[in-house]
Amino acid sequence: MFLNLKNFHYNHNNLIYSRNWRIKTLLLIYFTLTLYATEIDQKPIVMDKKQINISKNRILDYQITIESYRHLSKKKQLKKVNLYLNQLLPQYDKVIQDKEDYWATPKEFLTYGFGDCEDYAIIKYFTLLKLGFDEKKLFLTTVRDSFNGGYHMVLSYFEKEDRAPMILDNLSFKILDLQKRKDLKANLFINSTGVYKITDDFKLKETKIKSLNFEELLKRNEEF
Repeated sequence: MFLNLKNFHYNHNNLIYSRNWRIKTLLLIYFTLTLYATEIDQKPIVMDKKQINISKNRILDYQITIESYRHLSKKKQLKKVNLYLNQLLPQYDKVIQDKEDYWATPKEFLTYGFGDCEDYAIIKYFTLLKLGFDEKKLFLTTVRDSFNGGYHMVLSYFEKEDRAPMILDNLSFKILDLQKRKDLKANLFINSTGVYKITDDFKLKETKIKSLNFEELLKRNEEF
């Protein structure tokens, strides 16, 4: 089931404003309660028959909806995919998989109906590939949030070479380029070609870092 949050978005021109902080405060409270819940019960979620049927309907809705985007321009596809998938609910990894920093496949994310920030980035990555986007332009991106100093993951799309990538963020329904996201400092850019750092002029430089999480994800995601 999707939550209708179309009226909620960040105003990145001002960066700090009341709605931004209200949303961040609510999310902080939510994740704090979630973390507390894991202290009590850290078993993975077990789904009953009703939940299984809801999951099947959610996956079917995803397939139909994404297919309906095929005729749209790349710009509209980005916006639609970001908006549609951001309506899935956030949840801390420990509650879902009883495992820290678990990278869920799109099928797992859709089955449960909620996930962590990397799960949003992952499903957007594979969804855009399904829609014909060039894999060399899409990157799972680890960033540091300048508001709280914590790490976060988003999806980056390099529309044009040597230009700031467009950022698809589960905490924002608005897609802006990295240069305008003053609240984020990019760290690593990850896809099947390797792991990269970005220069001040938005060029990617390959590193020797290996993303074991991503490699393991690709093996589990072959059927998607």
